[in-house]
Amino acid sequence: MSKNTGTDGLSSWHKIAVLMIALGQEGASELMRHFGEDEVEQVVQAIADLKNVPSELQDAVLLEMEGALQEGVPALGGVDFARGLLERALGPEKAAAMLGRATGGAITGFKMLRNADPAQVAPFIAQEHPQTIALILSQAEPPQAAAILEQLSASMQAEVVHRIATLGHIAPEVLDEVEQALEVILKNVIGSKREVGGSQVVANILNVAGGRLEKSVLERIDNADPEVAEAIRKRMFVFDDLARLGDAEMQMVLRYIEIKDLQMALKAAGKAVRDRFFTALSERARIRLFEDMDALPPVRMSEVEEAQARIVQQVRQLEEQQVIRIPRGGGDDEYV
Repeated sequence: MSKNTGTDGLSSWHKIAVLMIALGQEGASELMRHFGEDEVEQVVQAIADLKNVPSELQDAVLLEMEGALQEGVPALGGVDFARGLLERALGPEKAAAMLGRATGGAITGFKMLRNADPAQVAPFIAQEHPQTIALILSQAEPPQAAAILEQLSASMQAEVVHRIATLGHIAPEVLDEVEQALEVILKNVIGSKREVGGSQVVANILNVAGGRLEKSVLERIDNADPEVAEAIRKRMFVFDDLARLGDAEMQMVLRYIEIKDLQMALKAAGKAVRDRFFTALSERARIRLFEDMDALPPVRMSEVEEAQARIVQQVRQLEEQQVIRIPRGGGDDEYV
C-alpha cells in the first residue's frame, strides 16, 4: 500500500500483535494454536513490547489489512494469513464487521466510554447535569454504568437512577449532542490511549491457550528475555495454582465448575492440586469422584488440558466478579 496509514513505524510482527490484541484473549489464544513455535515467540514478544496503543493505530492496522486484501498484495504475512487471522478467531461475519470498524468513521463518545476506566471518567461526568449523566449511563454497557454510578455521591446516584428509569424516548439530536460533549470530555481527560499490551495481556492469552503451548512459549521467551518471561509468569494463573486456594475459595470453585471437567482435569494433574480438590470434597463425593475417574477410558493429553483450561477460565471469571481471590504463579504467598 502506498498510503501512510500511521503504521509505517511498526514491524510486521508488531502489526500482528496489535491485531491479536484487538481480537481479545480468547480469539488470540485460539489463533495461536495454528502458529508454529517461532511465530508464537515472535508474536508474544511483540505483544509484551506494546504498552499504550492509540485506538486510531488499531484502526489503521485493520484498515491496512483490508486494503491489502482488496488489492491482493501481501501484508502482515500474506493475504491468506491476513484473511485467516480474523476468520479463524471470529468467523467470516465477525471478521468482516471488525474490518468494517476501521472504515466506519471516527470513534464516537459512547464507544470511547466503553473502553474508559470508570474511576477516571466518573469525576468529570459527575460535574454534568443529572439528566445528562442519565443519558450517558443509559448508553453505556451495564457493568460500565454500574461502576461509574458507584463513584457518584449517594444523592446523585438516586437522582440519576430515577432519571434513567423515566427517560422514555429521546430525540436523536439530543443524544448526538450529549455524545459529542462526552467525546470532548473523554479526549481531554484520558485521551485515546489505553493499556492494551504488556505482560498481563500475554498472561491472559496463555492462560486459555493450553499447557503445552504455554510451556513452549515461556521456555523460548526465557532464552530470549528472562525478565519478560518472569513478568508473564507472575501474572499468570494456571491449573496447578488451584492447590493454593483457601477453603472458602475452593468450595466456591467446586460450586461453579462442571464435574465432568474436574474428572478429566485431574487425570493428569499434579499431586498437590489433586489432593487439594479431594480434601475439599465430602467423603461421599470424594469416593464417587474416584470411581468416576477410574471408569474414564484413556484420554488424550490435549483433552485433559482443555478441561483444565475451562476450569481456569471459570476461576478467573469468579475473580473478575470479585467472588473469590486467586494467587498468581511466581509467588510464595498462600491464602488462608
